[in-house]
Amino acid sequence: MKTIKYLLVLVAIGGLIASCDTDIESRFIQHPYTYDDLYYQNLRDYKASDHPVSFGWFAQYGAQNSMAVRFMGLPDSLDICSMWGGIPAKENTDIWEEIRFVQKVKGTKMLAVAITRIDAETDDHDFKKAYNEAKAMPSGEERTAAINRAIEMYAEYFLDQVFENDLDGFDADYEPEGDFLSGSYFVHFYKHLAKYMGPNPDITEEERLALIQERYGPGVTDTKKLLNIDQTSTSMVELAPYSNYCFWQAYSGGTGSGSWPSEKVVYCCNMGDNWQGDMSTMYTQARYKPTNGKKGGFGAFFIHRDYNVHPNNPYPYKRFRECIQIQNPAIR
Repeated sequence: MKTIKYLLVLVAIGGLIASCDTDIESRFIQHPYTYDDLYYQNLRDYKASDHPVSFGWFAQYGAQNSMAVRFMGLPDSLDICSMWGGIPAKENTDIWEEIRFVQKVKGTKMLAVAITRIDAETDDHDFKKAYNEAKAMPSGEERTAAINRAIEMYAEYFLDQVFENDLDGFDADYEPEGDFLSGSYFVHFYKHLAKYMGPNPDITEEERLALIQERYGPGVTDTKKLLNIDQTSTSMVELAPYSNYCFWQAYSGGTGSGSWPSEKVVYCCNMGDNWQGDMSTMYTQARYKPTNGKKGGFGAFFIHRDYNVHPNNPYPYKRFRECIQIQNPAIR
């Protein structure tokens, strides 16, 4: 925490600077603000420190016609961004340049994210073909092994998205709604991901590095990628040891971590539907302090809608930035 005394003021000042264009439909490309190297170093130091995080699901960045839908328009102090709009094509070099700047210079962790429902996937994927074949087998150990291997292939499909795009981790959205990948099958899926990412107590860093390099080559050395579950409750407690965070969709403003360690629970509001309101739920979650232990943080679904200016939000990200300050006050 020693870095916070000198850098939070800088982060707060930088976070309050907003683009002058408040029209999400602007026809002109805006140029984001830039700062000196010390500002960005302090920003990275702050994000590397031990503090409750700020988090957001971000989408609609394919448009690029306004800072509202550009990665460079996100608040500088945002710790973790889940790329709800999908992974851009490599040909979209302008978007990738912004992703890399936000990721490498500002220190924001960029996550791949997906609703993990294997039944909803199209049959052209190899993992889905293996899954369909396994499901058609007669009951027995061979069928069980084949199903588990198909589930592991599904996990590897997401691992490839993270490692091959040099992202910082994965956000597994657990909303099965009758999908086969639920309960113990989801646990198997998640623990296979956890061989490569997250705080896995069952594997050494050397063993993890060997697995990563076997799959992605000797030049890949990042053993610290994040593994997170997001869900509508604080269930799946058995996955807490394998998770950096549980992004809890506490859209009604709920707090309290259930049986999860409080330092791993990030309380998330629904900015997507409620952006024209006062977002009191976000303020409640930002203010919340567990009675025992630390808080994981706060976050918002469709964070980019807080860019929109209206009577309850007089400048872009006014409310989200205030909540960052409420949660992690700058030491003056």
